[in-house]
Amino acid sequence: MTELLIVFVVSDGVQLMDIAGPADVFAEANTFYGRPLYRSVLVAGKKDIRSSCGFNLRADLLLGDIGSQCVDTLLVAGAPDAATRSYNPALTRWLRQEAPKARRFGSICGGVFPLAETGLLDGQTIATHWADVDRVRHRFPAVTVDADAIVREEGALRTAAGVSSGLDLALALVREDMGERIARDVARQLVLFYKRPGGQLQYSRQRELSPAGRSALQSLQRQILQQPDAEYSVEAMAGMIALERRQLTRLFAQETGLSPARWVEQTRLTIARNLLEEGRKPPKVVAAEAGFGSVRVLRRVFQRHLGVTPAEYRKRFGQLREV
Repeated sequence: MTELLIVFVVSDGVQLMDIAGPADVFAEANTFYGRPLYRSVLVAGKKDIRSSCGFNLRADLLLGDIGSQCVDTLLVAGAPDAATRSYNPALTRWLRQEAPKARRFGSICGGVFPLAETGLLDGQTIATHWADVDRVRHRFPAVTVDADAIVREEGALRTAAGVSSGLDLALALVREDMGERIARDVARQLVLFYKRPGGQLQYSRQRELSPAGRSALQSLQRQILQQPDAEYSVEAMAGMIALERRQLTRLFAQETGLSPARWVEQTRLTIARNLLEEGRKPPKVVAAEAGFGSVRVLRRVFQRHLGVTPAEYRKRFGQLREV
């Protein structure tokens, strides 16, 4: 196998862990492979870069220096202020031109913002840091965000949620290139989870419970939030605000992007997640208070949306609030 060039695209304020963590994964993979398969380089719009923690970095190459080099994987690293800064149009043009040439390309944490500016993420589903989910959805409506994913793969596109998830992404790339054994050896050497307990979910304090849309719709949403265990068929909800079923469905779609039933289910799921994170109520009580009625339905919804059982979710996230 020929040498694989890994390009980390960085700019001022870059978070060191977004680049140092994955680069160490590739370096350890070289060790276990027995020869240098990966070569990692920093590429930037200028030579001297100052990281978010104050360390100074020096780029290996400038944007225009890639030339005819064959880039295997191009990853845009993030910065704490990635969501609010303005990006140089030259960077956007360069990413739009060079990223599709790589075998794989993507972002780590806030790196999704300069990459999304190119339009290359339109129509794709991506992972990003939970705190940036709403910002990405607002600024780039053509991009779908998987709010729970740590790492997301869509064809040649690879995205990681944030900071330490860059390690998960790098391990996934090593596994893809070198196989399970070497990827496991790298994880063991760096004391990383090869597969995170509780599935590929990121922890977030949910902000999905705010009513949205017109006043009549918000009134209904508040009632659901306050009494999630009541009956909320589409007919019942339409009657609560004196609308026809078709009108209610159209209003929900326009204002929330969801059907009425889907909004109720996602709201109940969020309430159940909060209950599991905050306390030790038994699953039967959580299911009842969140409006699912039975543990069987609660488990089915968790598996469908999150890929884990309520018990696995609590095991991973429930103790975080007790620290």
